[in-house]
Amino acid sequence: MSLRRRLTLSLVTILILFAANVGTHFWGSYARNESMIAYRNSVTAAQLSAEIEQELENQRQQILILATLRETTQDQLDPQELSQAEAELSRVRDNVRQLGELSHEVTQHHYQKLWQSSNALLDDWLAFYRNYNDLEFKVDIDDPIPFLEANQRLKELEQRQAFIAVQRANIIDRTIALTDRITVIGFVASIFLTATLGFFLVRYANRSLKRLKTGTRRIGSGDLNYRIENIEDKGELGDLAKAFNDMSDKLRNAINDVRQAKESADEANAAKSIFLANVSHELRTPLNAIIGYSEMLQDELEDGTEIDRAQFQNDLEKIVLSGRQLLSLINDILDLSKIETGKMSLYCEDFSPTEVLQQVCDSMEPLLKERGNSLHLEGLEQVPTLYNDATKFRQIFLNLLSNASKFTDGGDIKLSARAAKGRPGWLEFKVSDNGIGMSQEQQAKVFDAFVQADSSTSANYGGTGLGLAICRDYCNLMGGSITVSSKPGEGSSFTVALPSAPRSTLANA
Repeated sequence: MSLRRRLTLSLVTILILFAANVGTHFWGSYARNESMIAYRNSVTAAQLSAEIEQELENQRQQILILATLRETTQDQLDPQELSQAEAELSRVRDNVRQLGELSHEVTQHHYQKLWQSSNALLDDWLAFYRNYNDLEFKVDIDDPIPFLEANQRLKELEQRQAFIAVQRANIIDRTIALTDRITVIGFVASIFLTATLGFFLVRYANRSLKRLKTGTRRIGSGDLNYRIENIEDKGELGDLAKAFNDMSDKLRNAINDVRQAKESADEANAAKSIFLANVSHELRTPLNAIIGYSEMLQDELEDGTEIDRAQFQNDLEKIVLSGRQLLSLINDILDLSKIETGKMSLYCEDFSPTEVLQQVCDSMEPLLKERGNSLHLEGLEQVPTLYNDATKFRQIFLNLLSNASKFTDGGDIKLSARAAKGRPGWLEFKVSDNGIGMSQEQQAKVFDAFVQADSSTSANYGGTGLGLAICRDYCNLMGGSITVSSKPGEGSSFTVALPSAPRSTLANA
């Protein structure tokens, strides 16, 4: 017989012995557990029987006293006392029912007799309580036979359960003795076979360790595609080989993640570079206008000729408009910087959203006329007072309406408000247009800072890509949210959800 076959035979023998030992152990544990449960149920049933017996005795004494009072004083039983008496009788009946659940199959006959007699007794007592105030109702409460019969049935059941508890205790003792003997025999035999098998296991382990050593050298040298295979041991050595293989996979994945993170960082740097280019353009445009018109006005004053006041006023208005554009752009950059550093705070107050939105709409008139758009308002008159930051609320809808008008040419823009469906204490404001719209890919990044929906947006429509990012951050800061729904060529809808109650605002902010 070869060495491998001897090892296999020895291993099978020890496994069979171990399985028999384990099976015996589990069988003994199961038998002991079942016996213990039955014994515990018997003890519980005995305690419950004593409790029921005491409750029946107390109820009988109470009813006898009440019957005497009813005949001598004709006192009435108030509803509270009747309700308490019914509850006590119901508790006794529940205890009898629970006693039946704890009974064994061999005691079911005794329990059924107890159930019938106790039910009849409790029904008579319940009828006595319910008709206590009816002086014409007659019941033979003094008859002790029903009570004694129920008490006798209870004692018979209790004696039977005590007898079963003693039997179960004897079974437990025999089971423990048997399983202990089998366990000792199996343990001694397992030690002998294990000592015999130990020497042979070293040879097999040595072969596996050599493969592990080779694998660790290859992986340590940077060959992350190498796999440690053909490990005959399926225990700790096999797990160790699998751990080295998993480590190699994780290292390779980590390197890929680092490479992807670098690519993402490069993309972010590129986006910021584009943003800086856009900002530079947006800054130069109003600055050039301010400088150009200022130089023109300066030259006109130096010429000493008569000043065209209308043209002079028009040039000054363009300078002021360019200055405001420049200030708005700088404010956006400063606001985003405060948000990212966590220094932006709320200044909550009670304000009328209708008035604020009307002011925003009035300020949008020039831009609407320039693009030939029509603005429609819906549901604003029904909006309640909000407790939040009115300045940030105004800025959100100023940005949304500006975007809607900028990307819509000769179309319709709608601003609506309503109570949020399924969210009590919340309001929804929606800005919709029928402009150029966005694809799903563009919607996914439209709220990102420094990023516009399309690379050609800045060239065609201007802007820096900060407006919607500020709207999202403001909504989150105010305890609300903003979402977008859009289709290319069909327009876009931006929905702002905000809490209307002060507590909701503070809790969500």
